[in-house]
Amino acid sequence: MNRRKFLTSVCGSCCGFFLTSCTTAPITERRQFKIIPEAKLNAQAAQIYEKIKEKEKMSDDKNKLNEIIQIGKKMEESISKYFDSNNIQDPTINFDWEYILIDNKKIKNAWCMPGGKIAVYTGILDVTKNTDGLAAVMGHEIAHAVARHGSERASQGVLLDIGTMALEKLILGQSLSGDSRRLYEYFANFGVMLPFSRGHETEADYLGLVFMHIAGYEMEEAARMWQRMNKDNSNSQPPEFLSTHPSNKTRIENIRKWIPEVKKKFKLS
Repeated sequence: MNRRKFLTSVCGSCCGFFLTSCTTAPITERRQFKIIPEAKLNAQAAQIYEKIKEKEKMSDDKNKLNEIIQIGKKMEESISKYFDSNNIQDPTINFDWEYILIDNKKIKNAWCMPGGKIAVYTGILDVTKNTDGLAAVMGHEIAHAVARHGSERASQGVLLDIGTMALEKLILGQSLSGDSRRLYEYFANFGVMLPFSRGHETEADYLGLVFMHIAGYEMEEAARMWQRMNKDNSNSQPPEFLSTHPSNKTRIENIRKWIPEVKKKFKLS
């Protein structure tokens, strides 16, 4: 079989497989490509979460941890209620929710792993300021897990590896090395990975706004929280086209644009 026939055969087989791996993101209905099983990713995330709990120092601020848990529980219930009431399969049905507060004032961050494993760092509390601000951050991070962005990113990584091997073996007839590989990875990163990641962040901003709203929190505080974040990071934020996140200015503009739409479209629980 010559190279052209081989490529045609491979592409035909892959297309059928890829089409069966396409789903849609909840609420936004954006088309997604996922080939990594959710159960496998959730299990791996749970293992990593346990290691982080062993390695990191947990905060002894029980009141703040309880606040985080209460916000999380409220969002859990509201998210499930929304999907159930709209006869949509609940994407969190297999989540094993858990919340920790990590004692690290230097890190202004929070995250939610696949399967609902959530961590908040004490450093971000100076930016969230209040319950609604904290709900804005948690809603955004929970949205990443609900939309299964982790699975999508992992699947994209597999696809990129396949693309690299195809380029090496089928087109060039040899392995990429040195400057050629770095050039390929540069264009793959800026042409595929970064815009894709920014798309995830924007989607999580929107879904997070929906989740905090249906759970009864003030969406306006999300914009104010990002204003505080913008002020805090004013000297360190990279240009948007070099970042995996939208600029804070873009986020604030989007949130203010979305608030009337979300209020109209989504009812409070």
